[in-house]
Amino acid sequence: MKCVICKTGETLPGHVVVTFTREESVIVFKHVPAEICRNCGEEYVNDSTASSLLSMANDSFEKGVEINVRDYKAA
Repeated sequence: MKCVICKTGETLPGHVVVTFTREESVIVFKHVPAEICRNCGEEYVNDSTASSLLSMANDSFEKGVEINVRDYKAA
């Protein structure tokens, strides 16, 4: 796909790190599948992956987790 940020680069499949913070808590997901712009490096995570990440992060926040680093595993 064409990058919406730089408008010149094309994206390629890859993996990224996604971090969520809320107050004093930090949740980090490694190896998240994404499209990455070859020109500017902008990262795009699809809707289902983003929804899954947000759900897992919110679950951790609600449990009172302060720091959590884990590999992303698609459901």
